[in-house]
Parts: sequence; structure tokens; C-alpha cells
Amino acid sequence: MLYLYRVCDIIIAMKRAVLQKRTKIANDIMYYIYTHIETHIDLEELSRDLDVSKFHMHRIFKEAFGKNIYESIKSIRLQKAANLLMTNRYSTISTIANECGYSSQSSFINAFKGRFDMSPKQWRNGGHMEYSKKIIRQSKSALRSKADFSHIQPTIVKMPRIESFYIRNQGYNVNIKETWQKLQTWVLTNDIKEYRQIALLHDNPTITPLAECQYIACIETDEIKKSERLPRFHISEGIYAKFDISGQHGDLLRFIHWVYHQWLLGSEYETTTKPPYVIYRKNNFLSDDDRFEASFYLSIKF
Repeated sequence: MLYLYRVCDIIIAMKRAVLQKRTKIANDIMYYIYTHIETHIDLEELSRDLDVSKFHMHRIFKEAFGKNIYESIKSIRLQKAANLLMTNRYSTISTIANECGYSSQSSFINAFKGRFDMSPKQWRNGGHMEYSKKIIRQSKSALRSKADFSHIQPTIVKMPRIESFYIRNQGYNVNIKETWQKLQTWVLTNDIKEYRQIALLHDNPTITPLAECQYIACIETDEIKKSERLPRFHISEGIYAKFDISGQHGDLLRFIHWVYHQWLLGSEYETTTKPPYVIYRKNNFLSDDDRFEASFYLSIKF
């Protein structure tokens, strides 16, 4: 009987190891896509780096994210382009298309129309506002928000590269709370005393359907260098506009809408393809009163 228990434990451990490996591969693929979105994405090279065949790489990714790699690349490129078209008024449509990995402006325009039901020019000339309103209406908490951010002024800072452990969450919705609870369980289990909670927003949740947003919950700590349970990645260094904010859950989505649709457009800054992130002093997903205190970092250039 003891032998059977040991065999079962070994089988469970092997299954867990396989699942963790597959999850890491899927996350590594997604991370590679986001960080190389402005360049040619070489899947042959990526499969060699991950030491897995292209066939298994595609299958693992599809199982994890529900869409194939090529669909994801196209979707992410168009989301990034939509963001830059909205905020970077000094950049031409052709320049933005190139920054997001399109070598042909005509193919970019056709793909953009297919994704957003309007041309890049129509989007830039105000079409993004109505599209964004539809996204905001997907969040009941954001609709209830009455927060006013017009008085907030950012500070401009140069941020270092941040190494972190993370869990990727599919969607900008209530299930983020469960992801943060898992990370908090990991922190308590490992008796970590000094750490920061950081949320990385790969997608702009004011122009991307909330169910499609890639939200990354991160723990930064120097107390642990490696974890068998959680993968690691880095948040890019660079120049950021830092906004100190507080409020309730729905206020953050309203704030992001204000940053992109009002503050950026009224400033002389442009944004980049680097994702913004939030460093929490108080995390609303883990607090009893649903309130947060945080700093929001937006990558900018002048």
C-alpha cells in the first residue's frame, strides 16, 4: 500500500512538472511576442530557444490562450498601433505601422479596418473615443466611478529594469483578485518580508475588450532568486510619467482612460510600445475596503 502511495505521489509530481513546463513555455512565447512586436517575429528561432518543436509550441500556446500564435501576433500589433495612433500625433500612420511590425501601409490599413471597423485615419480623428466608451461600458465598477483626475500632475522619472515573479491573468476583470490571492499565498508560504506588488498592463484596457487584456500580476523581491512555482521576467527600464493615485477598483480604469484620452493628448509627450505598470502601496484586490493606493507609470518620449 505504501508503495502505491509513493507511485501516486510520483505520478502527481510528474504531471505537475509537465503542467508547469507547458505554462512556462506558453508564457515565454507571449512575452516574446510582446517584447518583439515591432520586429520580425521568428518562430523557428523561438522554438529553438525554447527547445520545443514548432508543432508543440503552437499546440501549447493554443491550449493556454485559446488562439493560435499568428492570431495573437496580429491582434497585439493592431492593439499597439491603435494606442500609438491615438496618442502619437507627431508620428505618421506609416511610421506607426512600421513600429508595430507592418512593412506595408496598405496591408496595415486593411488589417486595422478589419479589427476596429474604421480606418487608421478615422480612428486618429476621433473614432477611438466612441470605441473606448464601448469598452468602459463593459466594466460596471468603472461606470459607477465619479473620480476626477484633472488636478493630478505627474513627475517624470527614469526607472530601472525591474525583475519580478509573476502570474499572467487573461482578462481585466474580477478574476484578477484570484490571481493576486495566489501570489499572496506564495509570498506567505515563502515567508517573504520585503516585496512590491506590481501590475503590468500589456494591453490598454480602454481600447482592448476587457476579456482579451493581458494583465500580469508581479512580485518584486530580493529574498528569493528562483522559484519552481513561478516564472520570472523583467519590466523594461526607461523614461516614465509617474502618477500617484488612490481610489476604488473602477477608478483605475477611469484613470487610464483619462491618461490616454486627455492627459497625453494635452501634453507634448508621446507614448511607446512599452506597457505601463502600477506599483501598489495598497492593493484593492487584497484590501478589505476595495481601495488602492498606487503609482502608475506610463512610458513616454518627447
